[in-house]
Amino acid sequence: MADNDRRNEPNYAVSPGDILEEYLDSYGMSQKELSDRIDISYKHINEIVKGKAPITPDTALKLERVFNRPAHFWGNLEMQYQQDKARLTEIERLKSHLKWLGNVPVKEMAKFGWIKKHNGASNQLDEILKFFGVSSPDQWRIVWERHQVAYRQSERFETSAVAVSAWLRKGELEATQIPCTTYDSKKFQIALSECRNLTFESPEVFVPALRQKCAQSGVAVVFIPELPKTGVSGATRWIGDKAIIQLSLRYKTNDQLWFTFFHEAGHILRHGRKDIFIESNNADSEQEKEADVFARDFLVPKQQYDKFLNSEKRTIGSIQQFAKEIGIAPGIVVGRLQHDHILPFKHGNHLKHKLQWVER
Repeated sequence: MADNDRRNEPNYAVSPGDILEEYLDSYGMSQKELSDRIDISYKHINEIVKGKAPITPDTALKLERVFNRPAHFWGNLEMQYQQDKARLTEIERLKSHLKWLGNVPVKEMAKFGWIKKHNGASNQLDEILKFFGVSSPDQWRIVWERHQVAYRQSERFETSAVAVSAWLRKGELEATQIPCTTYDSKKFQIALSECRNLTFESPEVFVPALRQKCAQSGVAVVFIPELPKTGVSGATRWIGDKAIIQLSLRYKTNDQLWFTFFHEAGHILRHGRKDIFIESNNADSEQEKEADVFARDFLVPKQQYDKFLNSEKRTIGSIQQFAKEIGIAPGIVVGRLQHDHILPFKHGNHLKHKLQWVER
């Protein structure tokens, strides 16, 4: 497939020597005569004409006096020539990496507006590398694939390192645009208590409020749609003094979203800054189990939960009343009861709020 996007770019490089030779012919001047006029050896002039030697700033100044063309004219010819050579070399180098492009979910990334869709494979590869902020797929492997992450592969989804890294990269790019104060653990814990009160609200209300409250304690919260073959619901990592909580809306109900958010918050409060945590289905590490416990008890305090379980009635009405007493959305209580196999998974789902991405 031809790179239509590059149709205005020449597939060749014109050396300054070619232009110099045209000027010599126009002036009826030999290379030897030019050598005598500017005090540069004939051999060196010949190498410039053949494209084997560059036109230096000093040479450009001397050529200005002979041909009445400013020094920057000759300097620009040299600069453009070197850029064209580098571009052509890069195009050839990237051709060897086109196979890697097949691993990238280009269609979905373009649909979400993360990248532009190009007709030509080489130009598309260039666009993807700019998105990742790397010079080649080899550098992508160093920067992304070798991250020491606590990624737990889902049994139900075929995962892709490229897709996961693209999802993470988009979160990183958005997080850098969120102004945050320096991280403060105490302020973050206060913010979490305030965020818990947002579980009753619609996304139009809780999303901006959540971002603002967390940013004031040094945590950037970003919502990034899930890409195919990733199976991720959330992630936590640090960039400098800023923590990032990234959410995907994978499960599309408010109970799962809020559990994931507080799970990631647990990682920030309890675990190291050098680790990256990416969540899918299973919680098999001690750190993941600790984050699960934190989210579980923060949303539905254990003492109050145990008291509710010991009550005689566990009807939909009693669930709603209990949720009201502890100040949490009833769908979250339903999700907790279903997870603990106390409530059948088909019961009480009407109390959960379904969430979906809105086209922007």
